[in-house]
Amino acid sequence: MAERLHQGRAFSRPPLYVSNKNETVRMFESDFMEFFSRVHPITPLVLYLPVVGAMLYVSVWQRQLSLVAVVALFLLGILLWTLLEYLIHRYIFHYKPKTRVGKRLHYIIHGVHHDYPSDARRLVMPPSISVPLAFFFYGLFLLIFARLTPAVFAGLVFGYICYDMLHYATHHFPMKRGAWLWLKQYHLRHHYKDDHVGYGISSPLWDYVFRTTRR
Repeated sequence: MAERLHQGRAFSRPPLYVSNKNETVRMFESDFMEFFSRVHPITPLVLYLPVVGAMLYVSVWQRQLSLVAVVALFLLGILLWTLLEYLIHRYIFHYKPKTRVGKRLHYIIHGVHHDYPSDARRLVMPPSISVPLAFFFYGLFLLIFARLTPAVFAGLVFGYICYDMLHYATHHFPMKRGAWLWLKQYHLRHHYKDDHVGYGISSPLWDYVFRTTRR
């Protein structure tokens, strides 16, 4: 396991370097910061499956929504997640910063994943980022969906869990058949062939909508 502190050029990604091993690189001099930059892949399941269950419980037993309504709103939440996943990946993770600090932040947020795509402890989103985002989107959904929010939010969170688990699987599981193989190959093309296309991980839907399946 590589424990060297990444320096790079102007705190950006080292040019033309990709590790295909399950190894990592030290990003922070602070042991505290370094510890929280690595996450066990089961973390999203442990943290957020109970949230999904709680939101569905509130929808059915407290908000008294019909089963049909809950299912429809849940599916809407999943759809919204796929769009959010696409937009974040394309416009935030692949933003091209110009400043030294911007390049450093970009490397921490996503560049390190392209250099060390098989680093098992940096494949899912750290709770230090995902938890504040969850609160933000729940508040936003309250403004938009009001009493329907728990059902939609349950779908969004479930979509996020699927995204993180599928992302981990594409880098570490065989996925040799059918749709699983196709999704794995689709994402790995983004890593090894052209990182300007193929921004969807859990679904290629929005790549087709916005014509970023290929160049």
